[in-house]
Amino acid sequence: MATVRKTITVSVQQDAWIAAQIEAGRYTNDSEAIRDLIRREQERTFEIESIREALDASIARGLDDAAVGRTQPADAVFDRLEAKYRGLAGAAE
Repeated sequence: MATVRKTITVSVQQDAWIAAQIEAGRYTNDSEAIRDLIRREQERTFEIESIREALDASIARGLDDAAVGRTQPADAVFDRLEAKYRGLAGAAE
């Protein structure tokens, strides 16, 4: 992978944290630490986007169901949930 040289500025506190990570053997130098932090942020952003897309799709399905009348009364849903969790609580005792 090609690399690009960058100059960055960090706070004294951030510099101390990076130095501590290197001292602890987690990284061999500043660049490795910064690259790992960027990599982890990229992964986290991808995971959040994946979750957001799945949530949006689920909401869209729910709205489509509601639009064509595929719904259940809330009282029936909550009664079923209460019975389920009462049963689980009783089994745990």
